Amino acid sequence: MLRCRERTIQLVQGLSIAQLDYLVDAQDNSIGALLLHIASLDVAFQEITFRNRNFLDVPELVAKWQVPGYLDEPARQQLRGDPIDYYLREMAIVREATLAQFRQYDDAWLWRESQEGDNLSINTYHFWYHVYEDEINHRGEIGWKLSRMPTE
Repeated sequence: MLRCRERTIQLVQGLSIAQLDYLVDAQDNSIGALLLHIASLDVAFQEITFRNRNFLDVPELVAKWQVPGYLDEPARQQLRGDPIDYYLREMAIVREATLAQFRQYDDAWLWRESQEGDNLSINTYHFWYHVYEDEINHRGEIGWKLSRMPTE
């Protein structure tokens, strides 16, 4: 997870607000929105794995993280105009909270199973693998956008 985050930061470090807000088309998500979406997954899985609750049950988390969590029209309209330092700071704060929690558990915790929808049994490792996997996928999407973005 640490190396993955380093690579994400390397990719976006120094982007302008215009680059962070750029949309390929009306259905696209900006790079800024994708960065907050990456952070929102940490928040969501912190709630699931550390607190045994859904972040949608926590009003203050919903207020901040629901829009970037879903990446739809509200994200295209609301997640705009911020510099890269804002996105990187938000990502760092959330990830440090995740890492602080990880330090409190042993490896056996990763294999603890919980029941999800349709009685699907999922272990904690799978939840956090999804966070890492999602970041890698969105980093690829960001790289693709940057390769097709008009020059300023």
